[in-house]
Amino acid sequence: MDTTLEGSDAASVRICPLPPPPLPGPATTYSKRAVISTSRSMPIRGYSCVPSATTDLWDRLFDEGYRADVCVQTENGGIIYAHANILGIASTVIRGMLKQASKSGRRRLISILGVPHDAVRVFIRFLYSSCYEKEDMEEFALHLLVLSHVYVVPQLKRECERHLEHGSITTENVVDIFQLALLCDAPRLSFICHRMILNNFKSVSATEGWTAMKQSHPVLEKRLLKFIKDEDNRQKERIRKRNERQVYLQLCEAMEALVHICRDGCRTIGPHDKDFKMNQNPCNFVACKGLELLVRHFSGCKLRVPGGCIHCKRMWQLLELHSRLCADSDVCRVPLCRNFKERSKKQSKKEEIKWKILVKMILRTNCISGRPFFSWAVVNSS
Repeated sequence: MDTTLEGSDAASVRICPLPPPPLPGPATTYSKRAVISTSRSMPIRGYSCVPSATTDLWDRLFDEGYRADVCVQTENGGIIYAHANILGIASTVIRGMLKQASKSGRRRLISILGVPHDAVRVFIRFLYSSCYEKEDMEEFALHLLVLSHVYVVPQLKRECERHLEHGSITTENVVDIFQLALLCDAPRLSFICHRMILNNFKSVSATEGWTAMKQSHPVLEKRLLKFIKDEDNRQKERIRKRNERQVYLQLCEAMEALVHICRDGCRTIGPHDKDFKMNQNPCNFVACKGLELLVRHFSGCKLRVPGGCIHCKRMWQLLELHSRLCADSDVCRVPLCRNFKERSKKQSKKEEIKWKILVKMILRTNCISGRPFFSWAVVNSS
């Protein structure tokens, strides 16, 4: 983007997003500016060496209206003089309006109403030199967005969208900009506004813009509320699934620690043929310490019958879960593994389905988490 400073104090900044067509005449100062050609016949990316004096000359042609043959009528009786050839080249919509006026024998008069006179003037000036003042864009960005959409000036439309996207959207005006973006077919801008409304719904719903939208566009309000409700449900579902995966991961760790304790031995608990040193370091299994305490409680609890003690009940469930994951109960050193394997054959169909689903979810979670696959697990849980 090319920027030049006007005036001695450099108070006014001119922004030229696209190079204007060059006028014949001597060139003294050239600025090398990167542009992308919009011509379908020559889609070439290159550089435009347009002198700054050329843009000044186009602005002067617009300001002075030399041999202007079109009158642009604005709000409150305002008149802007322009040239039909330039307007017709810059906007196909205006070209059609000018042709229609010529066929009817009327003088070339275009009415652009509903927006401030100064906004229309900035718009017409852009059609001449593809330039605008920074303060004008800050003041008339919404009006220029509408004008560029109605009269099909894509370069100016992109500039308006870019300006609004970078810091001009607030909780106070986001509803108005969102509605305007939908009307002007600006998907990126509407997406940014939509996301801001979603993230700041409480403060946005208390603004005057939201109140006005409820009265003028009740259908849009219902759609936003429905989306917010759906998004809230999706967020709750994501949290539920994350917590569920966390439970399955904990069960995976418990199964690994259980096999580790019963097969290899850990600290003071383990097979009778293991000899442990007093200064033996703790193992790397996260669930080992908690499971070790649970095993110690289970070995000495007098209410070991399932349902009599909540801790013992949890241990019974872990042992049964292990038996359903174990690949070979005949050589497994986990207590009661073979007994639970035989007991599972006598369970009801409903109970069997419940355990199969649990085993399948544990194996799936273990694969998704990238953990090493259990060497003792059943490969096909179905």
